Amino acid sequence: MDQEAANILNQLQLQLSTVLDNFSTIFTKSFQGRITVCMRQMAEILYQIRGPPNPSSLEADADMVLRPLMEFLDRSLSVFADVCEKAVLKRILKDLWKLVLSGLEKSIVLPQSSDSLGAQLLTAAKGLSNLKGGAEPRTLTPKQCQIIDAGLETLKSFFHAGGSGLKRAFVEKSPELSSLQYALSLYSQSTDALLRTFVSTQRSQVHDGRGIRITNNEKTRPERGSGVERPIGEVQLQIHLLSKERKLNVKVLAVSDMKWTTSGMFRPFVELTLVGPFIADKKRKFTTKSRNNSWTATFNESFQLALGKESLDCYELQVVVKDYCFGRADRVVGLSVLQLRDVPERRSCVCWCPLGARTNTDQTGTTVLRILSQRPTDEVAKEFVKLKSESRPSEEGQ
Repeated sequence: MDQEAANILNQLQLQLSTVLDNFSTIFTKSFQGRITVCMRQMAEILYQIRGPPNPSSLEADADMVLRPLMEFLDRSLSVFADVCEKAVLKRILKDLWKLVLSGLEKSIVLPQSSDSLGAQLLTAAKGLSNLKGGAEPRTLTPKQCQIIDAGLETLKSFFHAGGSGLKRAFVEKSPELSSLQYALSLYSQSTDALLRTFVSTQRSQVHDGRGIRITNNEKTRPERGSGVERPIGEVQLQIHLLSKERKLNVKVLAVSDMKWTTSGMFRPFVELTLVGPFIADKKRKFTTKSRNNSWTATFNESFQLALGKESLDCYELQVVVKDYCFGRADRVVGLSVLQLRDVPERRSCVCWCPLGARTNTDQTGTTVLRILSQRPTDEVAKEFVKLKSESRPSEEGQ
């Protein structure tokens, strides 16, 4: 074939493939409402299954939970198989697989509302519902998690269809499946285990590696980038870590360069919260006294925090500067996170912590927060979710 003709045909083939991809996406999205209804029906069936895990009934329980979805898929895919060309059918199967897996995660395992993640977590932290309709958030039992996991095997076999459907490699390696399986693997873990996972994986919650500066001299601040896109102030701490004694001595020295506007009096104070596993029986939160109208304020207040039994990689100190408001909630000015893995042991050091507007998390951190937000009777989980959902008011900018 002439090279020019081959190039034209290749271009047309690419255009056709793009059109078919877009068509499949639009067509599959038309089933979103029906799949959502199936997920609600499945959730109600799943919530009624109680008791300890029972391997002998696991497959039957999974089939019962999946029935509303499987009836819909069976009915629909039978029609598609009769009227669609193979290339079109494969595209529809891929998009349906993604839709079903995302629905399982977002509707049953980690329910989401239309609110932002921060709004959902803050609502959950107050012990209220983070779901629509005012229903209480439901926590899945280990048995229910196992049932969902067993149901995934059924779904994989259904979409593979003995080789006539999706390739096994596509199904097994899909990011939607990996995300759901990871959420299930974390779901039944204890709150302490989830806190350990969070702290050890979330290394850039407010700033990147150039953020916190550590020195031995409180008079000389190392001149490096803040690591925060638009820093809104800085907190100066003196830290003395005694890992063998499992203690952390923290002296809040000062705050400086605060970017904050208020129509009344500005009364900044610093709130310290230790985060990590196995400290539920210890005092975790400390606050300084407030200062009047001080955008650069000196505190020189010391606190001693007791660590848990895990390694230092599992603990962090969240530092929040707030504006004290009499008779109403204190407002967040800015916050920072100091991970104890970065603090030298057995000698005093000074940390210069730039402040950001909020904490940021990757997929693992977000998954942990969603799981803990579904534990309204767990005070440690509620405290942690509320802590990580705090942010500077949007009207103050950054």
